[in-house]
Amino acid sequence: MSERASPPAWIRQAVDFGALVAFAGAFLVYRLNGLEGDEALVQATWFLVGGAAIAVAVGLIVERRLALMPLIVGGFALVFGLLTLLTQDDLWVKLKVTILNLSLSVLLLGGLKMGKQPLKALLGTVIPINDRAWKILTLRYGLFFAAVALVNEAVRSEALVGWATDQLGYDSVDPADVWVSFRGVLWIASSVFGLSNMPLIFRNLQSEDGDEAAVPPPGPNAAP
Repeated sequence: MSERASPPAWIRQAVDFGALVAFAGAFLVYRLNGLEGDEALVQATWFLVGGAAIAVAVGLIVERRLALMPLIVGGFALVFGLLTLLTQDDLWVKLKVTILNLSLSVLLLGGLKMGKQPLKALLGTVIPINDRAWKILTLRYGLFFAAVALVNEAVRSEALVGWATDQLGYDSVDPADVWVSFRGVLWIASSVFGLSNMPLIFRNLQSEDGDEAAVPPPGPNAAP
């Protein structure tokens, strides 16, 4: 059973990572060709929209189902990506990270407060761990998503970026360059955070199928 379940997870991760790499690469190419940061970010958003559409298709074709988390993440990426392209304003693609993470944080922490386990429903799969471990995972992810939303608000603020640049004694930095760099760092941070939860999952496994069960739950920041 694990042999059938593992490939789709790897395929989805590859699609998500590929979309982010394509986005960052496109942004860099546009910048090297003389576009201003905000304009380059808008044009690179085409790759985020395309990556989101592919990720949703992968969920339907390869996994033959679509869990809530990929559906929510893909929906947000498509809506805010299209708003960015239609308005030619990079505010939307930046704001998507804040609204998505804050919404998930409220959902997880609110559900936990009511004695529910919303993380199970979001993932669409049941990792065979006990209820105590599920509660800890839900709390950790809820707080992590809230922290990401707060940090994104700081990084996307042109005034704050300008102030920080002055304080550090650097020359003027384009806010779009800073935000795209942050987006790459966020992918790494999300991956590290997911891996950091593996010991908790291993300690609380209730199944012999350890390799499949120990895969850390995906997050919205590892997707386009």
